[in-house]
Amino acid sequence: MLVLSRRVGESVVIGDDVTVTVLEVRGDVVRIGIDAPRSVAVNRAELLRQLEDSNQAAASPSDDKVASLAEALRARRPPG
Repeated sequence: MLVLSRRVGESVVIGDDVTVTVLEVRGDVVRIGIDAPRSVAVNRAELLRQLEDSNQAAASPSDDKVASLAEALRARRPPG
């Protein structure tokens, strides 16, 4: 990981077309601006982790949910 020190108004350029600029520093909070083409996804890491956890939970239902779904489907079958 590259670690840099920047002051308000200073920027870091990533590749040819992404610029990250320090906009404001208040205590332990730093506001940054990111200038990137629309084709480049810019996301907060905690949101990506939350989405990954949510997707994992949806893809791995608990045994109770699977059993109750199977029971509900059996109950809907017409007598044969």
